Amino acid sequence: MHHFEYRDSVLHCEDISVSDIAERFGTPVYIYSSATLTRHYKVLADAFKDQPCLIAYAMKANSNQAVLATLAALGSGADVVSGGEMKRAMAVGIPANKIVFSGVAKSRTDILDALEAGIHQFNVESLPELHRISELANANGYTADIAFRINPHVEAGGHANISTGGAEHKFGIAWHEGKDFYTLAQSLPGINVCGVDVHIGSQITNLDPLRAAFEKVVGLVRDLREAGVPITRMDLGGGLGIPYRDGDEPATPAEYAAMVREVLGDLDVEVILEPGRMIAGNAGIFVSRVEYIKERDGRRFAILDAGMNDLMRPALYQAVHEMKPVVRSEGRATLDYDIVGPICESTDRFAKNYPAQEMNEGDLVAFMSAGAYGAVMSNQYNTRPMCAEVLVNGDNVALIRTPPTFEEIIASETVPEWLKT
Repeated sequence: MHHFEYRDSVLHCEDISVSDIAERFGTPVYIYSSATLTRHYKVLADAFKDQPCLIAYAMKANSNQAVLATLAALGSGADVVSGGEMKRAMAVGIPANKIVFSGVAKSRTDILDALEAGIHQFNVESLPELHRISELANANGYTADIAFRINPHVEAGGHANISTGGAEHKFGIAWHEGKDFYTLAQSLPGINVCGVDVHIGSQITNLDPLRAAFEKVVGLVRDLREAGVPITRMDLGGGLGIPYRDGDEPATPAEYAAMVREVLGDLDVEVILEPGRMIAGNAGIFVSRVEYIKERDGRRFAILDAGMNDLMRPALYQAVHEMKPVVRSEGRATLDYDIVGPICESTDRFAKNYPAQEMNEGDLVAFMSAGAYGAVMSNQYNTRPMCAEVLVNGDNVALIRTPPTFEEIIASETVPEWLKT
């Protein structure tokens, strides 16, 4: 469910017209709904209310500070994959003891900053990382709570590029190495072994692969406890899918929670969840304006003022976002379009042969389900400024990311003295 709907044929975010937002802040623009972010968090929290549980929002999905502050007010923690994300989380009031640090390449600075902050746990991805954490913790008088990210050799995800649980992926340690690594970790100074972590992919709509992975991890936890390793936490990662199109029916948070309870049985552990897309995905839309309609060689192109630098998922994952007209007109025919942007790359295409209401220059279109892995992955390729982000709360709206001016972009670079004339 989300809070984007038509009123008198005009798309609204909560109580504000998307047309009015585009007029005020320009296009392209990301628009987020506070009510949707709140609802999605609460639905997940309610599903796990009878289980000791830390919800650590996966910031890589959308790390805008206003989004984080909305979730922090609801009691959310954060799953971070860089020192910068950790500092973002803490800057909006997410306490360090609710932060889980994931990622395969934690630097010495990242680790030391996290130790000093007192984070909830490190999700360790390799033996070299374990030794680095031990060295830094021991040398500076800290004890690091750690979980190994176990690769269960169960693959899942909506695209090959967002599957992370296979043997060829860079993430985690091999399943068959797990017990030996835990035994080693217990012997190292500055290390407190407390958890097992697993994350097999993203946009998972069928619970079967998650169940298979979790069953293997529960078995590992029981084996480790019998061997004297005091596991008290299971980090189940994220990955729960969302509906990207009308008719999509991914598993619900309630169904997910029921499956987790069934798999855990009588196992007494704190569950850590790392939802990202599930919370932010359908809480945001991406709005663009039609610059030109071009017809050539039997094809019809709708050329937008937004490009793959603004919304990368179609180019990166061949993802198709449902596109809706901001102003709906019953009198217009439905035509097929290639939806493209202004970037000088053939991959700058949002959809091919996409059926849409007949479009004209100046029309506004909205790409739905753009709240996750949208603005956070944007860039300034072709010297196109990153676009605005806006947060709506009822009938209130605020600019939460200001696009840089061209002067600001240019000023961030320096020409050496020897090149100046």
